[in-house]
Parts: sequence; C-alpha cells; structure tokens
Amino acid sequence: MDFFITTPPFTQLNTPYPATAYLKGFLNTRGITATQADLGISVILRLFSQSGLKDLFAWIDNNVNKALSDNALRILNLRRYYLETIDAVILFLQGKNATLANLLATEDYLPRAARFAQLEDLEWAFGSMGIQDKAKHIATLYLEDISDLIIEAVDAHFGFSRYAERLGRCANSFDELYESLQAEPTYIDKIHIEILDSYITDNQPLIFAQSVPFPGNLYSAFRAAQYVKAKYPNIKTAMGGGFPNTELRSLSDARVMEFFDFITLDDGERPMEQLFLYCKNIIPQTELKRTFLLHDGEIKYITSANCNDYPQAEVGTPDYTGLPLDKYISVIELANPMHRLWSDGRWNKLTMAHGCYWGKCTFCDISLDYIKVYEPIAAQILCDRIEEMIAQTGEYGFHFVDEAAPPALMRALSIEILRRGLVVSWWTNIRFEKNFTADLCRLLKAAGCVAVSGGLEVASDRLLELIQKGVTVAQVAEVTRNFTEAGIMVHAYLMYGFPTQTAQETVDSLEMVRQMFAEGILQSGFWHQFAMTAHSPVGISPEKFGVQAHRATDIRFADNDILHSDPQGAEHELFSYGLKKSLFNFMHGVELDAPLSSWFDFKVPRTTIAPNYIANVLRLSGLPNLRPTVKILWLGTLPTLKISQKTKRNRSFEVATLSFHDKKASYNIDLPKAAGEWLAQLLPRLTPANPKLYTVGEIKQLYEEAGLEAEEEFELFWHNKPMNTLAGLLRL
Repeated sequence: MDFFITTPPFTQLNTPYPATAYLKGFLNTRGITATQADLGISVILRLFSQSGLKDLFAWIDNNVNKALSDNALRILNLRRYYLETIDAVILFLQGKNATLANLLATEDYLPRAARFAQLEDLEWAFGSMGIQDKAKHIATLYLEDISDLIIEAVDAHFGFSRYAERLGRCANSFDELYESLQAEPTYIDKIHIEILDSYITDNQPLIFAQSVPFPGNLYSAFRAAQYVKAKYPNIKTAMGGGFPNTELRSLSDARVMEFFDFITLDDGERPMEQLFLYCKNIIPQTELKRTFLLHDGEIKYITSANCNDYPQAEVGTPDYTGLPLDKYISVIELANPMHRLWSDGRWNKLTMAHGCYWGKCTFCDISLDYIKVYEPIAAQILCDRIEEMIAQTGEYGFHFVDEAAPPALMRALSIEILRRGLVVSWWTNIRFEKNFTADLCRLLKAAGCVAVSGGLEVASDRLLELIQKGVTVAQVAEVTRNFTEAGIMVHAYLMYGFPTQTAQETVDSLEMVRQMFAEGILQSGFWHQFAMTAHSPVGISPEKFGVQAHRATDIRFADNDILHSDPQGAEHELFSYGLKKSLFNFMHGVELDAPLSSWFDFKVPRTTIAPNYIANVLRLSGLPNLRPTVKILWLGTLPTLKISQKTKRNRSFEVATLSFHDKKASYNIDLPKAAGEWLAQLLPRLTPANPKLYTVGEIKQLYEEAGLEAEEEFELFWHNKPMNTLAGLLRL
C-alpha cells in the first residue's frame, strides 16, 4: 500500500471529515494506492460499547484514587444499566434499531445523570409525533453523561469533537505539547494506538499521512506519528490539513520532525503525489511541493516551481471507500432543526468552488491560497460527482463545504440537478448577498437545498463596512426572508468584539438578531468572539483597525492567533455569556420579547434600533427584477390548453384557458387565444430540460415575431395579473 491516510480523533460523530476522501479520490486518478480511516469514530465505537464500558469502569475502579463528584459516583453506581443499554443505543443512533425510540422516549429506560437536569420540555420541543428526534436527543444526553465521567475520572482532554484542543490552540511554543507526548499514553491514547496498529499491520503503507483540520486533532496526530515512528521506522510519516495550513507556515522547531518526516501546506493533491514519487526515489528532494522536512538538523521548506497544482476539474471524485459509513452515529444536541444538520445524518461532502469569490473580509485569512485562489467547478462536473458519490455511498445528502458558494454556480448546479432528475438534499455556506433573490431561492429549494449558513457577523452597518463584508443588515434581512419563504432554513454566524466595537454596537447587534428571529427569518445562529489571525488584514495591519497586537517573540511552532488589545472598544469578554444565552433562547422561540438588559448581569446601554426596524425593511423590499437581461425558467408542469368562446358587451371572442397543476393545487389562467397558444408553446422551451436559458429580452422578441405586439404590448402582457399568478415562472 502506498498511502494510509487518516483523520485523527476527534471531529464528527455523524459523518466523516472529507479530507481523506478527497485525497483518496485524487490518488485514484494517479494510480497511487491508498486506504483511509477515520480513527475518531473507531475510538468512539470501541469506547462506547458494552465491552468498552466494562473496561472503562474497571479502569476507574483500579486507578482512580481521588474523590469523585456526586455525578460521577451516580454513573458508576448505575453501571449495570449503562452496560445493558449502550449497544442498543449506539445501534439506534446508527439508524439500525429504529423501534428502540419508543423505549428511549420513556423516562425509565435509560439511566440519567447531570445532563438530564437541563432537559427541555420535550413535548414542546419535538411535538407529540417527533418520537425519533426526541429519542435521539435523549440518547445524546445519555452519551454526554458518560463523556462527563470520562473527563472527570479518566482523561480531562476528552471530547466528542475535539481532543486536547488546548494543547494545539495558540501554541506558539511546542514545549507543552512536546512535554505531554513524553508522558505515558492516556487511556484514550491506548485505544487509539491499538486501533491504529491494526490498520498499519494490515496495510503496511509506504507513507502514513494524517489530515489535521483543527487544534483538537493535533495531540492525537502527534501521538499516532510517535507510535508509528517508534514501531515501524521504515514507514514515512506526514501531516497536512487545516491546522498546518494556517498555524505552521513558519515552523522552525526541529523537535516536530521527531514525529513527522514531512509536513505539507495548502491543497494536498500535488504535495501528496510528489511525496510518493520522492519516497519511491523517482524524483529528487528539490521537486517536492510545499513541504517541510528536516535537512542537516534544521527544518527546510521546499516547493518546486516546476510542478503546478491540478485544476479542480482534474482532482477526481471524493472516494469514501474504506470508511464505515453505516457506523457513524447521529446525535441531536439542540432541539433546533437547523442546528442539528452539523450532528445528525450522513452527508457526502463536496466543494462547488475552491477559495472564496469575495475574498475581502478583513477578519479572514484572505492572504492564504485556500481563500485567495478562487476556482469554480462546472455544474456538469459537480453533478457527475454527485451521481458517482450516490452510487458509491448510497447516500443522497450533500454538504457543500465552500467558504462561500457563489450564487451563479448555485443556480447552474440547481438547474443541472433538475435537468438530470436527481433527488438530493443539500446545504452550504453563503454570503448574504443581493443576488439571492426570492426566485433564485425558490429554484435552490426545488433542486433540494434545505439550508444555508452565512455570516451576519456583527449586525452593525458601520462594522460590516469595516469588515468589508459587502452587505448591510437590511440586505441580510431581505435575503434571509427570501430563503425562509422558499422553505430553506438559515443559520447565521455572529461575531462580537471586532476592533473598535462599542458596548452600544454590541447591544444594537443583539437587537437586530432578536428582531430577525422574531420575524421568523433566522432559524439558528452562533456567536463567537473575534480572534485576530496572522494571515488576515487585521492581523497584518492591526494599526489600521485601531487595535494593538501583542505578538509573541521567537515563534517556532504555531503562528496564527494573535493576542491584541482594543483601546477604543468595549470589554468584549463581558458580553459572551449573555449573547450566547439569549441566542439559545431565541433559537427555541423563547423570551423574544424580554428586555435586552435581562441577558446580562451588568448594566448595558439601551438599544438605539427601532423596535420595528427589520419589519419595516421587509415590508419595503421585495420588488421583482424587470431588467430585459433577466433569465426565465419554468419549473411548473406544462399546462393543458382549452379554447372557448366568450361574449362580453355583445362581442364574441375566443379565450385560451391554461390549466396548471402544482404539488398543492390546480389553477387556471385565461388569456386571449393567440397569447394563450403562444404561451403554451413557449413554456416547454423555458424548462430545465432546455440547455438554453431565455432572457426577458429574447422572450419579448419571440412575442413580437409571433405578431402579438399589435394586440397588447409585451410589457403589459408579461406583467399582467394572469402571468403573475404563475408560481413556477422564475426570474433569475
């Protein structure tokens, strides 16, 4: 085997992190053999099993001498019930034991510890018929109880979606992580290493490569590489992924190379191919691509100018072969239908476009290639990959993991999905820009889009301009309304603590968010505090944004997050708890009328935002686009045509009645005979089956060529009441 590619513990429980599947798909195109594994889900399934819990409880009995909390002692005293139920619960969360929901939803089936103390009113949250979701939520709390025991008694670094994250975050020095790796492996480490060893033994790879997306994967990656270097010295070890891409660009601590032979940056396809060729002695070291290695005792960075990155159209279809797709577990942490998408259900991961088409946000790493280099993929190629992945995985859900999916490509992809008759569900990340009109949102919905997430960020026009987000709060409100009315859920990423943000602006931002939830145009959100990063415009030139950077000296390991002070801004940390608590309630439709001051335990200014600001924005917006360059698409069924004679004021004339049937109802429109016959002949040319999209101007020309202008001007015909009732007619 040429490559063994893994994602170290822990990322997600419900679906694989896509990096290894992307790389395996590419290596397939080059004839390079690779196997892959998600060691995170492997460790979780080993730990959360009857045999795993037996070992865990026994280890605690024999090794823990400190006093434990009442909660931990309760779980230990209830171990019999945990052992009896754990395998059934995991099977249920894997979608293999659906009837267990009836037991899980009762109050006396699962043992309950501290997590259940904050259990919501489940009848209110899930309704009387939502038993599967209710059961998933209860099962999630049950697993979190066991997780709390592990954190307290076994391994303080444990977490379902991160492990030892603190050791990787803001780690300018390698000292603390290096010291941790000299200690004996933890209980979780030993499970991880045992599973890893079985893969290495079975595959005997030339190169053991790990994709490390987050700080919470870093410790496990080093621990795995340490083990492989010690036991299998002939195997080369490599690391790439989101963490080194952003954090290790100026790496100089040679101790890191005690664990890794190679660390690659940015897109992994070409660096992986060059690594393979180098390790096979086919190319010299100078032909490596974006790769760190140890040379004469010092870290050296090599990137050949002779080999370019592959176009996105040539990197292949992600290949999930070898990942246990039927063993991932779906959990529901919050009773919120949008928020659950991150943790519930198996989603195939794809990318519509490499990089970001906007690329201007001042808090973002726009100087790095993963943002800066924008390259969209043709809609036809995307649909080919969708069909390949459906055939491969049996899954019809897709999460497009773009930085910001471009509206024009989303439109083209949606039309291609409809043209091919694909039935898929998908969601993605966007900018709340004006091109997301009501009709475009209806098209996206028809093509299977169920949700979007995007950055509202600071919800303040002054700060949005400082961020160079390219949107206003009013514009965001209009776009989120368009998505919501089309039946697409909306999640907003929210930021506080941007440079120079005042307490007044923070409260006003919260009021904007409150009104958007009250109007029903947001379904979910998440507040995070601004972090200054080294590769963003703010990090590169903090003085331009009124803040002072406090950079560490002699940075030899991770260099991304920068400590800073904001002399002009508020004490941003004070607002953290109140913002998050209020948002939690807003997402559940609770306390939307509560005074903003009630969310904080300190005095805050009154909001300056009018209480009906968002309502007025929505009332004044929404006029249709009437430009002649607007493209027209017909999504409805084709009508039946009936000609009848009518008399009005002693004058007889023929009327064309077009009968339409949509999914909910049937309706008719009456037009003059010639216009009705022309429209009946036009609509088939406007469907997704036709590769050409007609503009309003081109349709007007067809109207005139049919000699209809003499009866009624095109503009009067096109914008009359009958035409406005055609729900399937989209202006894009």
